[in-house]
Amino acid sequence: MSKQIILLKAVEGLGREGDVVAVAEGYARNYLFPRRLATVATDAATRRLAKLRREREERERRDKSAAAELANRMNSIQLTIPAKASADDRLYGSVGVGEIVAALERQEDIRLDRRQVLLAAPLREVGIFKVEVQLHPEVTGSLAVWVVRE
Repeated sequence: MSKQIILLKAVEGLGREGDVVAVAEGYARNYLFPRRLATVATDAATRRLAKLRREREERERRDKSAAAELANRMNSIQLTIPAKASADDRLYGSVGVGEIVAALERQEDIRLDRRQVLLAAPLREVGIFKVEVQLHPEVTGSLAVWVVRE
């Protein structure tokens, strides 16, 4: 026998939050319900789900537009990061994600999580570099990082 349920959280291999799926009664009763991962698909729960889905879509739309605005702003930003370098413009250390995030907060008052900065390898020489920043799953911005001799 299968039972119609509404997922309250994403379940690997089953569906995303808000999906209505059919599962075995024992799986629902013994695993999903006790962990508060799902609820029974009643009319009231379906109406509540529709309301939550509309709110989530509105929130995602606002987040995406805010990220797009920030991406437009970031495209014109030029960060300057001083670092100690040798005569042949090689840095004695490197400029990594932490330094970029700190400089962005200090110079432009923009706070980002380290995981949002997409830097393949630390910057190890003086110059101008383009750094990608993932602001939203669908929005990516870039900023110019000037590494200058200290």
